[in-house]
Amino acid sequence: MSLTFSEYQDRAAETAFYPGAGNNPIYPTLGLAGETGEVCEKVKKVIRDNGGTFDDDAIATIEKELGDVLWYVARLAAELGLDMDQIAQANLDKLASRKARNHLSGSGDDR
Repeated sequence: MSLTFSEYQDRAAETAFYPGAGNNPIYPTLGLAGETGEVCEKVKKVIRDNGGTFDDDAIATIEKELGDVLWYVARLAAELGLDMDQIAQANLDKLASRKARNHLSGSGDDR
């Protein structure tokens, strides 16, 4: 099954049950931070417990956590009135511009 980011964003809204949903960017921001931490924890455990080898179980676990990250990104974008397709395209455009100017590495938002 294939879907656009915007379609995902719309469908994620169907499961958005939290205080002030539709007018609360704080909740998905905090959820995003928490889920991102969970992804980091899973990767850390691969290093600690599996010598850095990502076996099928580790990858499946991380995939689930990345899905949670995506849900919170979609909800935060929706709370701010942003469209996920536009966010994705703008990001690719930014990276293509940096590549064309040989500025992919380095730091700063305005490279």
